Amino acid sequence: MKKIIKNIDKGVLFMLLASLFFAIVGAFAKILSRQMPSVEVVFFRNIISLVFVVSTIYKYPIKQSGGKPWLLFFRGFMGLLGVLAFFYNIAHITLADAMTFSRTSPIWTAIFAYIFLDEKINKRGWIAVFIGFLGVVLIMKPNGLSFSKTDIIGIFSGVAAALAYTSVRELRKYYDTRIIVISFMAMGSLFPALFMWISDYYKLPSLDFIIAPFVLPSGISWLYIVGLGAFAALAQIYMTKAYGETKAGIVGASSYAVILFSIFVGVSLGDSLPDMIGFFGIILVVLGGVLVAIK
Repeated sequence: MKKIIKNIDKGVLFMLLASLFFAIVGAFAKILSRQMPSVEVVFFRNIISLVFVVSTIYKYPIKQSGGKPWLLFFRGFMGLLGVLAFFYNIAHITLADAMTFSRTSPIWTAIFAYIFLDEKINKRGWIAVFIGFLGVVLIMKPNGLSFSKTDIIGIFSGVAAALAYTSVRELRKYYDTRIIVISFMAMGSLFPALFMWISDYYKLPSLDFIIAPFVLPSGISWLYIVGLGAFAALAQIYMTKAYGETKAGIVGASSYAVILFSIFVGVSLGDSLPDMIGFFGIILVVLGGVLVAIK
């Protein structure tokens, strides 16, 4: 029993560290977004992390069977769209709200797993989904049926991430985890570079979270870029360690600490604290996500 408790504590500790690092990544992204478009921030975040992950192949060779290239592409592309939407919202709304929108992904994942993978959802699971959606509505505070651009993009960030995560469940049968991550980061570097090049020829204001011009970083921005990539890599490492130490449900529930960290980090960067309705909405999203994670 002592050993089990010790392992649980270690897994939770690793996830709390990962959550803190994810919040710091959000802080770097928010600072950099004041000087460059969010699509460029995504480009730098992925290309630095890509170098780190690829370097592990030399020490630990890849073993896999392969055979699902289009599903691998789908996972990478949906993951990229989710990150593009997430980083856009970081630049335009509070870090806590942006993080909460993205953390609806476990709720969406449960629904997509039910639809595409024939995974059952019991009564408690559907209650959790409803609680999570109610929380999203309170955060958005819609005026009738009118939603802001950041509301729509925020929901999309959770949906896209959920589609990516759902596909990973199938891909893990065929590919080394690093190949799945590398494909995502490679697409997360290539496509943003392509989108920034396209912006020289096409101006699409409604798609500014995808298509925007490249801005050459200068001065301290390079330090922030290095910090962005370094903490993103650290967050991935400790998140992986957490899932290796403790049951996924416990770790998944612990991961919602990222929202609390994001509130404090965001306020330190000038974000306002959530009002009572928004704060209650965050609590409901966390509650819904935790119930799904434990299930």
